[in-house]
Amino acid sequence: MTEIPKAYDPAEVEGRIYDTWLEQGYFTPSSDPDRRPFVVIMPPPNVTGQLHLGHALTAAVEDVLCRWHRMMGDATLWLPGKDHAGIATQWVVEQQLAREGTSRQELGRERFVERVWEWVRDYGDAIDEQHKRLGASCDWSRLRFTLDPGPSRAVRTTFVDLYDRGLIYRGERIINWCPRCSTALSDLEVEHEERDGRLYYIRYPLASGDGHVVVATTRPETMLGDTGVAVHPEDPRYGELVGREVTLPIMGRPVPIVPDGAIDPQFGTGALKVTPGHDQVDFDIGRRHGLAVITVVGQDGSMTSEAGPYQGIERFEARDAVVARLEVEGLLERTEEYIHSVGHCQRCKTVVEPLVSTQWFMDVGKHDDAGSIAGRAYAAVDEGRVRVVPDRFTRVYLNWLENIRDWCISRQLWWGHRIPVWYCGDCGALIVRVEDPEGCAECGSGNLEQDPDVLDTWFSSGLWPHSTLGWPGDTDDMARFYPGEGFRPEDGGHDSFVMETGYDILFFWVARMIMLGLANTGREPFHTVFLHGLIRDTQGVKMSKTKGNVLDPLELIDEFGTDAMRFALTTGTAPGNDLRVGESKLEAGRNFANKLWNAARFVMTSLDGAEARYLEGWYDLRGVDHRQDRWILHRLNVTIGSVGDYLKAYELGEAQRVMYEFLWGEFCDWYIEMAKVRLRDGDGAPLRVLAHVLERTLRLLHPFMPYITEELWQALLQRLPVEGDPPASIMVAAYPVADPTHVDPQAEREMRALVQMVRAIRNARAQLRIPAAQFLEVAVEANALRDVVVQESPAIRTLARVEPLRIVDAAAEGPAGHSMTLVVDPLVVRLPLAGVVDVSAERNRLGKELEECRTNLGRVSGLLSNPKFSGRAPEEVVERERERLGSLQERERRLQEVLSQLAD
Repeated sequence: MTEIPKAYDPAEVEGRIYDTWLEQGYFTPSSDPDRRPFVVIMPPPNVTGQLHLGHALTAAVEDVLCRWHRMMGDATLWLPGKDHAGIATQWVVEQQLAREGTSRQELGRERFVERVWEWVRDYGDAIDEQHKRLGASCDWSRLRFTLDPGPSRAVRTTFVDLYDRGLIYRGERIINWCPRCSTALSDLEVEHEERDGRLYYIRYPLASGDGHVVVATTRPETMLGDTGVAVHPEDPRYGELVGREVTLPIMGRPVPIVPDGAIDPQFGTGALKVTPGHDQVDFDIGRRHGLAVITVVGQDGSMTSEAGPYQGIERFEARDAVVARLEVEGLLERTEEYIHSVGHCQRCKTVVEPLVSTQWFMDVGKHDDAGSIAGRAYAAVDEGRVRVVPDRFTRVYLNWLENIRDWCISRQLWWGHRIPVWYCGDCGALIVRVEDPEGCAECGSGNLEQDPDVLDTWFSSGLWPHSTLGWPGDTDDMARFYPGEGFRPEDGGHDSFVMETGYDILFFWVARMIMLGLANTGREPFHTVFLHGLIRDTQGVKMSKTKGNVLDPLELIDEFGTDAMRFALTTGTAPGNDLRVGESKLEAGRNFANKLWNAARFVMTSLDGAEARYLEGWYDLRGVDHRQDRWILHRLNVTIGSVGDYLKAYELGEAQRVMYEFLWGEFCDWYIEMAKVRLRDGDGAPLRVLAHVLERTLRLLHPFMPYITEELWQALLQRLPVEGDPPASIMVAAYPVADPTHVDPQAEREMRALVQMVRAIRNARAQLRIPAAQFLEVAVEANALRDVVVQESPAIRTLARVEPLRIVDAAAEGPAGHSMTLVVDPLVVRLPLAGVVDVSAERNRLGKELEECRTNLGRVSGLLSNPKFSGRAPEEVVERERERLGSLQERERRLQEVLSQLAD
């Protein structure tokens, strides 16, 4: 029989238990065809990644769902994987090469790609091992990498199929360009930040010499590439100028004034310089009016030959030079301070340059075109075939699709899925094939060159739900674990296919998985999108290395244990809401784990050597008569029902809350303490109830705290007679389901009154600073609960530290002298204070406390009523003060109540 140590040591338990789970194959889904599937495809972390709290949160949430469904009997697949992370991985290896004094250009493409593969082989498994430390119950036998042969074939198949359908094309468009990464970026890979800038008002002389037009711009360096000036057709200020020309300052070329409805007459002067080569709006205006495209900023961020005298100058230095020249020539009318949004590369934070470039695009169509890629993805959510949890993100998703543009899918990188397109050097033919061609299909020439670009990382990630299951092959996994036709989430209320991820990649990844899943298979890749929030520090600030507020989950595991860290990450969470994590929350998680350990240790110590008759029937528990036992079984089953309902609604934080309140606030603080009284009196009846409740609670908690519950469950079952058909591990045991035969509202009402009475007596003792060792005399008017109070008097005496306990009639005379009366409907409790406390001194002390409380109350109330504070202070600071106000108001009420009892 396993001995239970006095203290829980996570480091001793976790590795041993995880290895056992792996050896037993518990993470592999059941092959029983009668079991319904439950599937979660892990968001593949970057192969460059080190585990951070965001990964830990994702793993904790997904593991809860998977362990719960596995215990519910579902064939549960949690498929792990890693993403090649094109820009991120290439950047890491380039930095490594720079430290060695070389570069990818010196190595050449082939040697550089091999170098990246070496790096992946050396470091790419680190995050898998870190996930294992978190207790992630993934099916590691199905581990996938986006550059594995299977997913790679899926990528090529998708590209070729969409190209053949006319949905992938090569064209010249305005794109986001990162000068540092030297690659195109999708709109989603650009982060916009508010920056302090200037608005420059520049005079463009009319070519006829009889006046000028003033335009306003934040980027005067791009005026060198202007090919027009646009005004709103209904702007009366410029009606007579439409069709005329202005002379472009510095460059001296004539450009036309054109009318266009896209112009905002309220911005600047209402006249817009049109630079089709460096702005999306300008590019569209230029196309409508046949304006030339001139590129004056190059891919390296320096000015091109089209910029005339500024060729070779860095773009922001050129800005200063252009402004200085305009001032000298008297063409800079004025400047104004101006706050505007500036796009930055998500990866390296370089300011993005809009450039016209030839790239590969996916034609996604419009959201209201039912046959387009975007239209089908829109309808899937709008019509309820895919639901988003929480629902408020449904509108966010639909709004993005309503404004979507064609997706630029090519990247000027060397690491990633190379575009499966070849160009014939002899006849110029373009060949698009899944397999590498041996020769030109048009002329037979072997002089072929593959397109140098790679695909956007999110292209391959968008195929993840079906590429990982073997698509385009007709595999068993695809047939069983990819949603079938005709299934709807409302059928039986069961969500078999869930995509769980952070709300920050709803567009990057989730929308594209839906688009590509429908395009390739004709079916939605999942039926529920469950979004969690971002992790912030205790002040509500997003964690970042630069702010120094990052917490390393591996260090937290070493300090607090995996279960405590996971419990902290999922405590107080709600779908889609950000959560705050700090030392106190982690300590609370560890304290809860210790509370569970100590309670279980008490139960098992009590079971050791117990007579067999006291343990018989512990599993099903029938014929329970004692009120305390009936009460705890009622509370257990109410808790089980609530937890099940919350899990079905994806309210993991609420499920965790009710478990915490039951285990700590009812089982440990009350039932165990009452059971101790009966056990000391020689009554062994509580033993089987203690065992039953602990065993059910361990199973209930297991998805949230897998290690400690497995360790305790194994030790508990060793001490109990075998009943039912116990499996070898808690993780494949049945998840508890509420037993209606144990629902007992009468026991609930009676025990609630007793608990509240004991709590009221304890609070009075604490308020009056009566030592715990000192017994108090108590007189109770029990009224309708007289029999209950009589029967439970041993527990009342022990838990409230009262002696004597007198049960009196309502008409009985109260105690002489000062006393305190506590009303706990229907009970009335009187505490004689004569000889117990110095009433006069207590009045003075409590009066001072009340005065101090009211001073603080006035200060906090004044602060919250100040609109400058409530309107300008961070939301989390305001909320903290509101909570403090509520606490002070409750303290004021309690102090007034006690003082009124001590009045002469």
